[in-house]
Amino acid sequence: MEVNCQCKTVHFRTPTPSPLAIYHCHCTECRKQSSSAYGTSAVFPADGLFPLSDDLAAKLSVWTRPTERGNTMDCYFCKVCGSRVMHRIRNPDGTERETVSIKGGLVEGLQWQRAVHIYTRSAVVDIPEGAERWEEAPDNMPGQKKKGCQWSELSEQQLSHLYGQRA
Repeated sequence: MEVNCQCKTVHFRTPTPSPLAIYHCHCTECRKQSSSAYGTSAVFPADGLFPLSDDLAAKLSVWTRPTERGNTMDCYFCKVCGSRVMHRIRNPDGTERETVSIKGGLVEGLQWQRAVHIYTRSAVVDIPEGAERWEEAPDNMPGQKKKGCQWSELSEQQLSHLYGQRA
């Protein structure tokens, strides 16, 4: 899948032909970073994208912030237009997660109907009837351990690859 920032200075292909998961996050941080009612991310394996090529790294700025779960988030932006491109989480021990979250609006051909709404306890808009939703983060999402979640259309192999190494 092709990824382009608003000005198309940052452009690359995703590491796999489709994301492992898509989510609409309604948490306060995602609302702030997207300047909207929620942030949309498509989760891909980091392998094949990280480490970043010199060419891609030269086009990106990085802002690092702590998360409320004690991790660190590296947020990548286009140096020209300022579009938020992606983020990657580092665990408290400094190891990087095996996934990267690419901003959904930048991914060409994304299948939006697969998106799961998360952190709906903070939602400022109505969630569509019938949409999969979670008050916080679903089971198997980095940093969360809850029972009973099933990600729509994800195989056990995809889930294992996506969330195999938890903090």
